[in-house]
Amino acid sequence: MATARLWSDEEAAAEPRVKAVFDDIRATRGSPFINNFWRGLANQPAVLERTWASLKTVMAGDGALDALTKEMIYIAVSTANGCGYCVHSHTAAARAKGMTDAQHGELLAVIGMAAKTNALVTAMQVPVDPEFQVGTGSERRGG
Repeated sequence: MATARLWSDEEAAAEPRVKAVFDDIRATRGSPFINNFWRGLANQPAVLERTWASLKTVMAGDGALDALTKEMIYIAVSTANGCGYCVHSHTAAARAKGMTDAQHGELLAVIGMAAKTNALVTAMQVPVDPEFQVGTGSERRGG
C-alpha cells in the first residue's frame, strides 16, 4: 500500500502545476499512461516538477548513450538499490525501446556478476590499483 495518496486524472486536471507535468509526461512518452510514481509525487508539485525535469533531461534528452542503454543502466542501478518498482517500470520501458529477451538475460547475468564481485571485493577490502585512479597510471600516459 502506498504511503502517499496517488492522484487521479481528475485531481491532476484541477491543479495547474500537476496538470502541466502530467501533460508533458504524456507528450514526451507518446502515451496516455501516467504511472503511480508521478501520481504520488503530485502531492508535492514542486518536487514533481523538479523530478520530472531532471528525469526528462537525463532519460529523454540527446546524449552519448542511446535510450535503451539508459534504461538498462536504470534497471541495474534500481536492482542494486532494491527498488522493485523501478526495476519493473524501467524493464517495461526497456522492452518498449526494443530490449530483447536475450539482452534482458545478459543484463541479469551482468547484474548478478557485478553483485557477486562487488560483495567479494568489499568483504576483502581490496585497495584500488593506482592504474585505476583518475589522473594516474596508463590513462595519464595516453595508453
